[in-house]
Amino acid sequence: MSDWIYLEKPAGLPTLRPNADPSGDCLLARAVIDHPAQAQVDWPLGFDGGILHRLDTLTSGLVVAATSLDGFERGRAAFAAHRLQKVYRFLTARDVPWHHHVVEHPISHDKRKKSRMVWLRGQGTPHRGKWLPARTELRRLGRRGDLHLWEAVISTGVMHQIRVHAASVGLPLLGDRIYGGGPGDRFYLHHERIDGWFEPTPVVPLPDDWPA
Repeated sequence: MSDWIYLEKPAGLPTLRPNADPSGDCLLARAVIDHPAQAQVDWPLGFDGGILHRLDTLTSGLVVAATSLDGFERGRAAFAAHRLQKVYRFLTARDVPWHHHVVEHPISHDKRKKSRMVWLRGQGTPHRGKWLPARTELRRLGRRGDLHLWEAVISTGVMHQIRVHAASVGLPLLGDRIYGGGPGDRFYLHHERIDGWFEPTPVVPLPDDWPA
């Protein structure tokens, strides 16, 4: 038996129970239904069900959960060491003249808006708290109609990292109102797989509801 299970989160579903509705639908609740043993382990605070990492509610794709405390410790250590490559796909309506770029702007919380992050433009950039190191590798994959499909690979995991870094170089995610991606009720970001994990992870295909 593996020390991990691999979950597929749809866009719009929270990873964990919403604070405003502890009984609400979420990936954790669905995982416990499919894997009842996950509810029998005394997981560390904040990691209910053995879920090792989170995705934003509007982000779809792969989420890994541990099945044992030993697997949990090894999994969390791997994330903390930044030796994993988390591979994402995203859509943007914008275009740039290049095909590959590495973004390493430090990221921090917006000084005024709790739901927004900012990248370091200069020493006077308004922010709240520490600047957090972040690295995002961007690679063009092709087109989907009038839209552009990109790959983003990260080993760090700062809040909104891909959204902020992509916007900072002219590629705001389609529909990402916070970071300049235009109108819409969702943005298009998908976690496809993790490279460098202890065993090959599943490759989660793009959702069917993405623009063709």
